[in-house]
Amino acid sequence: MTSPRVPAPTSRLAFRPMTADDLDDMAALLGDPAVMRHYPSPKTRAEALDWIHWNQRLYREHGYGLWVVTMRDSGEFVGDCGLTPQEIEGVVELEVGYHVRADLQGHGYATEAAAACRDFARDVVGAERLIAIIRPDNRPSQRVAEKIGLPFERTALSRSGLPVTVYATAL
Repeated sequence: MTSPRVPAPTSRLAFRPMTADDLDDMAALLGDPAVMRHYPSPKTRAEALDWIHWNQRLYREHGYGLWVVTMRDSGEFVGDCGLTPQEIEGVVELEVGYHVRADLQGHGYATEAAAACRDFARDVVGAERLIAIIRPDNRPSQRVAEKIGLPFERTALSRSGLPVTVYATAL
């Protein structure tokens, strides 16, 4: 079996597919109220395992998903970042998403990882458009989208009926 493709490493970060062995790190990340403050609620350990399984299915079906992001030099877990198909107002689009450990936020890791995933979407996946769906009050995430070249496009309602902002660009 061939290894799933992942974005090229950056100066500080590396990417790899999620596995069940990542459950402790993913449960801590997705269960952290600070990391998940713009979601309806933090995820339980069982929901974190579902998250891993969802991404493994995306790797099989699409060749991408959210990948585990680690420090290149130490292998330390940073968070997740990657590409997922997301439905917004009845249209499925390719989204770049990212979560960084609360204690590592503010150091540019989300921007660095998201830029690598944007390049992967363009150069490997062949995507023509990329979006980020972000809650209106999540200014740090909006700044990441803007820094990687996704300007504000519109406001919309998420599938759960919550207001969101859509940042998007042609690739």
